Amino acid sequence: MRIAVTGSSGLIGTALVAALRADGHQVTRLVRGGPAGDDTIAWDPRADGGGLDPRSLDGVAAVVHLAGAAVAGQRWTESYKAEIRDSRVHGTTALVSVLTAMTTPPGVLLCASAVGWYGDVAGREVDESFPAGTGFLAGVVRDWEAAAAPGGRAGIRVVTMRNGLVLSPAGGVLARLLPLFRLGVGARLGSGTQVMSWIALSELVAVMRFLLTREDIAGPVNTTTPNPVTNREFTSVLAATVHRPAMLTVPVPVLRTVIGGASVELLSSARVLPRRLLAAGYRYEHPGLAGALAAELSGHSS
Repeated sequence: MRIAVTGSSGLIGTALVAALRADGHQVTRLVRGGPAGDDTIAWDPRADGGGLDPRSLDGVAAVVHLAGAAVAGQRWTESYKAEIRDSRVHGTTALVSVLTAMTTPPGVLLCASAVGWYGDVAGREVDESFPAGTGFLAGVVRDWEAAAAPGGRAGIRVVTMRNGLVLSPAGGVLARLLPLFRLGVGARLGSGTQVMSWIALSELVAVMRFLLTREDIAGPVNTTTPNPVTNREFTSVLAATVHRPAMLTVPVPVLRTVIGGASVELLSSARVLPRRLLAAGYRYEHPGLAGALAAELSGHSS
């Protein structure tokens, strides 16, 4: 199957492209700027239709859309908040417009989304049936998913993947925390009672491969594990995994001063459950945090 992927150079995209190629699929990467090889097509997510000729995607049976500015790792100035939103909403609008203009559109579009949809619900259990919450991230995710909706009306099976906190030593929050924990200066964040809904990178890739093949699944899917943890639990398990103590606490005001608005991602609390994946029979390889961290840090998922 020919599969087009945006955001292919990011943490998730790099792992997904490698897995799809190992499965025998032909992967075409949509990249910003000039094409870097025979497997790439240049696109501009800020341009109408992504600057793409619909004919360039002829033969594409599936699209995985992962492109978007990083939420963490940057201070949330007003200009960067606009970049977070525009890279997702405008980019998705542009991509969907070209897909729906194709003579034969792809059968499926897997579009990245986020558990930020639910906002901070004080640790309450939520599933895909719950409405969007409040706050900046919830608003971004609501508009992001709405931008993908025209694909569904055009007959494309659109799946919006509400990704939890993606854990990998190759990038994201885990990569930033590991050096501290290995030095024995790992710390819980604030009270540590906030619930973190997470998924290991290798598991997320397996979930995406599963969703590509399940023609009966469309709409929002919580791509998290069934076992969210509090930040206190996460801190304890990560410290045990690297065999170091973690006795410190980062007060909330300090966290907000150091990383600004991005602290929302680490302090919001929602117990996001993957009810649709479980109902569809997806079997998690590492549903628990200790096993998932051990597998990710060992460099393989088994």
